[in-house]
Amino acid sequence: MRLLSFFCCVPSSYDEHNNSSNGAAATSSKPAASKAPTKPEPYSEQRAKELFKTYEDPETPGEIGPEGFEKLCTDLDISLEGALPLVLAWQLHATEMAKFKETEWMQGTGELRASNPHTLALVLHDLEDLLLLDKPPIQSSTSAAKKKGTVASDAAEPYNRAKYYKYVADKNKAFRELYNFCFALAKPPTSRNIDMDTASAFWSVLVAPKHPIMKDILEFISEKGTYKGVTKDLWSMMLDFCTTMQPDLSNYSTDEAWPSMLDDFVAWKKPAAAAQDGTVNVEDDD
Repeated sequence: MRLLSFFCCVPSSYDEHNNSSNGAAATSSKPAASKAPTKPEPYSEQRAKELFKTYEDPETPGEIGPEGFEKLCTDLDISLEGALPLVLAWQLHATEMAKFKETEWMQGTGELRASNPHTLALVLHDLEDLLLLDKPPIQSSTSAAKKKGTVASDAAEPYNRAKYYKYVADKNKAFRELYNFCFALAKPPTSRNIDMDTASAFWSVLVAPKHPIMKDILEFISEKGTYKGVTKDLWSMMLDFCTTMQPDLSNYSTDEAWPSMLDDFVAWKKPAAAAQDGTVNVEDDD
């Protein structure tokens, strides 16, 4: 299932609500969005509050709902099909899919010192480059100043990169933090598991681009069609499996306590790989 299905508008979305039976144009009580600045601007708590109001659900004060979330992603120029909406939710401490409470928003934007769309977009693309695309990290203003023999200034940073530099120190730990956050985000409050469609959509944008074996696992899951839920243990060990396993599964061992679904995947994958290589195992009839 495509990730867009989890982030785009629900059946009672803004557009459907506004398409009245008589075709008349509907009005919105949301304030008009201000034009996003073309470059980062100094953080302002008041500006952060105003930006929240731009996307706030008119029927649920104090909350940005799915419609507002979709509009926010559009204004940030990030695709609902990719991982950046998840990174946004992570950085702003969201506790529900495609929603932000005002307290979460103010805490997250305050920590980042980001109160305009351009700066928020910069935060997300910096983290995308670091954690998802494995690009070289940005050099801190302090390090750059030392090399030049000058004094660093906080104003040299477009936003508060304290968390970013913490992630730089241990990228694997930071990625796992994002990965584990996504399980908690998707898990219904009354359940210990997330459904397989949601897990597969998340795996496709978080893990598959970094670890190609994940694409084979997703193909296996789709072909079998019998796996319905993902436990926290399976979610965690899926990342372990993808980060440690060789593409040809040569380092797989039955002695390791992998979840049964992954054992089933190996049993499915090895004969398929052998067939592609033209290798056929023939047992002796004697």
